[in-house]
Amino acid sequence: MREPITINIKVDGETKQVTTYDGEYRSLMQLITDKFFVECFGDCGGMGRCATCIVEAQNSTNTLSVYERNEAATLQKNGMLHPSIRLSCQIKITPLLQNAKFKIVKQFN
Repeated sequence: MREPITINIKVDGETKQVTTYDGEYRSLMQLITDKFFVECFGDCGGMGRCATCIVEAQNSTNTLSVYERNEAATLQKNGMLHPSIRLSCQIKITPLLQNAKFKIVKQFN
């Protein structure tokens, strides 16, 4: 049996806890889109190009993988390149995210 992964997401100032499983969602962006229906979130569908799925990792920067594909360039272009700022489409849902805390950063192009 797979162990549940609990992630805390701060949406519009309110922290909500979500439980998921390894492999249930391809990325944090997909989980957020499915559970919270944030307007204008993840416009490029996970390609790391639009910067509409920016999140701030509030306690898990050391468990996140290195920048993927276009992520660093996209964040730099939007003036958001910082270790705690990530594109949620590039964060894979794995057991390393257990009890992770993320805040949705609304900076839409």
